[in-house]
Amino acid sequence: MQKVIVIGSPGAGKSEFARKLRNATQLPLYYLDMLWHKIDKTNFTQDEFDIELNKILGKDKWIIDGNYLRTLEIRLKECDTVFLLDYPLDICLSGAKSRIGKKREDMPWVETQFDEEFKQWIMDFPKDQLPQIYDLLEKNKRKNVTIFKSREEADKYLKSIKNQ
Repeated sequence: MQKVIVIGSPGAGKSEFARKLRNATQLPLYYLDMLWHKIDKTNFTQDEFDIELNKILGKDKWIIDGNYLRTLEIRLKECDTVFLLDYPLDICLSGAKSRIGKKREDMPWVETQFDEEFKQWIMDFPKDQLPQIYDLLEKNKRKNVTIFKSREEADKYLKSIKNQ
């Protein structure tokens, strides 16, 4: 495990899982949200995002946290390990809501409210994005893919690698 991607619905806890994985493996961690979002709540261009992503992909070791379906296929080609957090919708909604008002290392600003458009995106994720993610994983099944259906499963895995 040298090149890892962590994907799943917003609010599932990808960034928290990725941080714990970083702490257990000492692999450098990169957040796609930090490549896309500026501190003033605007976005970098797709070209700027792609340039920074390609710099990361060219490194020997990394954990990349985030979905960004547009670039998932290229990340799947470059990684050796995938963690998909496929949690129930209510868990993801409560996870996203719980981080409102908290400073996070994976976002350049503090969210002050649960944006309705973002909430709807989470609600649509299981039908709009998850099937595409599973299709891409099927096309890249030679990768080491782990799918967690609960936070308990993910935590159990993290404890198992920490004790190695």
